[in-house]
Amino acid sequence: MRVEFNIEELNSMRKYPDELYYRGKFELLSFPKVSIVGTRRPMNYTKKVVALLSRSLSDRGVCIVSGGAMGVDAMAHKNAKYTTAVLANGTDIRYPKVNSSLLERIEKEGLLLSQFENGFRATPWSFVVRNELVVALGEVLVVAEADEDSGSMRSVEFALEMKKEIYVFPHRIGDSNGTNRLLKDGLAKPIYDIEKFANRFGASKVEEGDELLDFCKECSSFDEVYKRFGDRVYEYELEGKIRIENLVVTIL
Repeated sequence: MRVEFNIEELNSMRKYPDELYYRGKFELLSFPKVSIVGTRRPMNYTKKVVALLSRSLSDRGVCIVSGGAMGVDAMAHKNAKYTTAVLANGTDIRYPKVNSSLLERIEKEGLLLSQFENGFRATPWSFVVRNELVVALGEVLVVAEADEDSGSMRSVEFALEMKKEIYVFPHRIGDSNGTNRLLKDGLAKPIYDIEKFANRFGASKVEEGDELLDFCKECSSFDEVYKRFGDRVYEYELEGKIRIENLVVTIL
């Protein structure tokens, strides 16, 4: 759907978009938003911290904005209750195909957003356009893992131009050279404590003292959750407290 819009966050872009197309819940653009980007081939450590960050921010009513790609983008979307996927193609195209089911779920429960009309297929330059929109929408930019010469580092350039705060996860020497360089050059701040970072957006809305939900915040594997709590997992799903999809448990 094409929409007439006036989104304050987009004033930070080099050129305010002429058109915007969407499918899903356009009202998510009024939520507090954090942009999360990173490599398409993240390490297990990165997958874990991205999942924890997305859940913690979702617990506080924050919408996670990312680019709908494989890797870090997909991990951020999957673990978010509120999420916006900004596409480098028309909203009618499911790209990459490996994320088809994820993008279909986001269309139903979240928001697909694009500057390109239906039928437009992604090109190298449209990914750059997509990246700028991802960065513009978020209050801050989190770069989870990135090589020095990567699309994620192009997103960093946009964030610097927009004077957005940039955050990264600490990595070992030799891993994620792009984010390590940002720390070295003083261009980004490290996230050492995910809950402390998330608390800047308010207190968690997740029911306190719930052992199963607390466990799901640390472990999203259905097998592990079921091993510990048995059929209570299905009860929580029926009550709308969690979602079980592809053997992954997500807090709602």
